[in-house]
Amino acid sequence: MSSFTIATRESRLAMWQAEHVKSLLEQDGHQITLLGMTTKGDQILDRSLSKVGGKGLFVKELETALEEGQADLAVHSLKDVPMDLPDGFMLACVMEREDPRDAWVSSHYATLADLPLGAVVGTSSLRRMALLRHVRPDLRIEPLRGNLDTRLRKLDEGLYDGIVLAAAGLKRLGLSGRIRAVFEPETMLPSAGQGALGIETRSDRDDVVAALAPLVNHPTWLAVAAERAVSRAMGGSCSMPLAAFATLSGSVLDLRAAWGDADGTLPVVQTRASASVSSLAQASALGERVAAALRAAVLAGGGSAPDRSDPARHA
Repeated sequence: MSSFTIATRESRLAMWQAEHVKSLLEQDGHQITLLGMTTKGDQILDRSLSKVGGKGLFVKELETALEEGQADLAVHSLKDVPMDLPDGFMLACVMEREDPRDAWVSSHYATLADLPLGAVVGTSSLRRMALLRHVRPDLRIEPLRGNLDTRLRKLDEGLYDGIVLAAAGLKRLGLSGRIRAVFEPETMLPSAGQGALGIETRSDRDDVVAALAPLVNHPTWLAVAAERAVSRAMGGSCSMPLAAFATLSGSVLDLRAAWGDADGTLPVVQTRASASVSSLAQASALGERVAAALRAAVLAGGGSAPDRSDPARHA
């Protein structure tokens, strides 16, 4: 068996994820050490990610550690991973998905519907902003950055009437009790890859790929491949209010996507399609088909077509 080093962000949730992968690999007989790192995405908390470089800010330092041989693999929340990885890197494993839904967290209000007019809701996700305003255009949505514990602390300090977080992170850290309600996809469609863990390595590391093979969950990988294909085709980054969510039933993959307007001035546009899939290529093809339909619907609705050359997708 082999010895590997896992690169990970140092937030409590990221460390939980890395420890989880470490435990599974150790059960297979591998020797594992962790390399905790702080990324630019963790350091820049006074501006939204869409204004400072996008999702790549959470992975760049980890990729540098892989490139320089300090680490052999990196564990990511897949929704934080850019749709196009740099040359020489690959997504080697997608693990079984946790709850992909968004969670409503509030000290005083059991559901979003219970909020008074003009209540303050915290999120920095353009997707969540668009979908929240679609349901409750009266809300005052304020930025909320920081790791999960920081966001909860800001809520507890009374800065917000409620906040929206990924249910998966709360559940992984044993904080399910903070969830007042979950948003079903019909109300708030998740982002591509939400709730799934992705493991990145260098493209030449066949030994790492082999070691990770027992951890792969193929149904989850098919679903997120379709979701990420939507985002990739749309020029996806955190600078656009885009949602994509797929579920697999038997061999049929059902994929939904939504495009919104973070300012709430345009209606949310949604598309949906399904297909029988058995490979990542087929799942990606479904995602590209849904993206094409979504772009057409956005144009038909009077919105501007998203720019597929958006440089933020490569950030």
